[in-house]
Amino acid sequence: MILCLLFREAESFKEQGNAYYAKKDYNEAYNYYTKAIDMCPKNASYYGNRAATLMMLGRFRDALGDAQQSVRLDDSFVRGHLREGKCHLSLGNAMAACRSFQRALELDHKNAQAQQEFKNANAVIEYEKIAETDFEKRDFRKVVFCMDRALEFAPACHRFKILKAECLAMLGRYPEAQSVASDILRMDSTNADALYVRGLCLYYEDCIEKAVQFFVQALRMAPDHEKACVACRNAKALKAKKEDGNKAFKEGNYKLAYELYTEALGIDPNNIKTNAKLYCNRGTVNSKLRKLDDAIEDCTSAVKLDDTYIKAYLRRAQCYMDTEQYEEAVRDYEKVYQTEKTKEHKQLLKNAQMELKKSKRKDYYKILGVDKNASEDEIKKAYRKRALMHHPDRHSGASAEVQKEEEKKFKEVGEAFTILSDPKKKTRYDSGQDLDEEGMNMGDFDANNIFKAFFGGPGGFSFEASGPGNFFFQFG
Repeated sequence: MILCLLFREAESFKEQGNAYYAKKDYNEAYNYYTKAIDMCPKNASYYGNRAATLMMLGRFRDALGDAQQSVRLDDSFVRGHLREGKCHLSLGNAMAACRSFQRALELDHKNAQAQQEFKNANAVIEYEKIAETDFEKRDFRKVVFCMDRALEFAPACHRFKILKAECLAMLGRYPEAQSVASDILRMDSTNADALYVRGLCLYYEDCIEKAVQFFVQALRMAPDHEKACVACRNAKALKAKKEDGNKAFKEGNYKLAYELYTEALGIDPNNIKTNAKLYCNRGTVNSKLRKLDDAIEDCTSAVKLDDTYIKAYLRRAQCYMDTEQYEEAVRDYEKVYQTEKTKEHKQLLKNAQMELKKSKRKDYYKILGVDKNASEDEIKKAYRKRALMHHPDRHSGASAEVQKEEEKKFKEVGEAFTILSDPKKKTRYDSGQDLDEEGMNMGDFDANNIFKAFFGGPGGFSFEASGPGNFFFQFG
């Protein structure tokens, strides 16, 4: 009689639970199903109903316990097996889910839900296999794709989320990876895998000190966490080598700095941002050592790793300027100015453009063989030497081709002297201004007139032959 009364009361609680479930008030439904279970703890359907409610609340682990209890009480309870399988699948245990759905099909082989869920569980197993293979191949995009598909059937699986987050970090998609890891940590602050991924994002963003803190915390939660152990060791080694390199550089020990930066670059090829900085630092060292080609190569390696790295572009541009590769320098300064439109960057670009323009004109200093800081006397001596060397009369016995070439050089020497011996013209030339302005058209001058004027006018100087190929200079 008492059992009958308890059962009636339990059924009443169940009906009330069903009503709240239908209204999607799952918390109240849970409370009434719990009351029903308290009245009749051996009733499989009550556990099954509460499992369904817990699933709607996203509490799959708790729901799994109720579903398992329901089938322990009644192994022929098809909905109990379906709910157990669904909880296993939602939590990412696809093999266990398959066993539950198989049992449901043994009891009801025409059950459409069991058939579909069995296919879903097998699809998850396949996605896991593909992801495992692709992770080994470092095809992280494919792994993310597989995990996204798997999570459609297993939305509560932390393992799939962590694998996705780790791959997002490896792809440089740090905000997405951090978001996934942080969501898990909000639910479980002791999750070592999530702590590891959170640290990995910081590590790859060159926040190494903070990253180490997360790796250490992960190892406290799981001392045997191999990935966290390796990452922590690499982070500490990278931080130490980089700091040692910086110290050596500041002390002017460039050879040691170069060696330390090189050693640091060998620690972890996956840390793109830190390695970009290391390449740029080593490029700076090479520029100090006047190994400008090596410096350019290092800066190029830096921007290949991080094409937003302004400092590397600036360093490479300066090296291009120092090696007179002005077109390349202009290209780098343009990239910098497009990214950061500062007055300083605008001036650097303007200077490079001016040097490029100047480089495409005749190099009068090179023609005369003098330094850009040559004095007036040095310019005159250089003109005397080059003018005599290339004067057409000196090469009157040469072939027509040689005569033509020497005549051209003679004209260029006179042109160079005309510009560099005149302070006003020299200033305009040095500043990159057009020489054709203000009556400085270089196509109108006569090299012979310049020569005669320099050597003292008519009859003041001549070449005379004393034999084949021999000349002597005669001054009046």
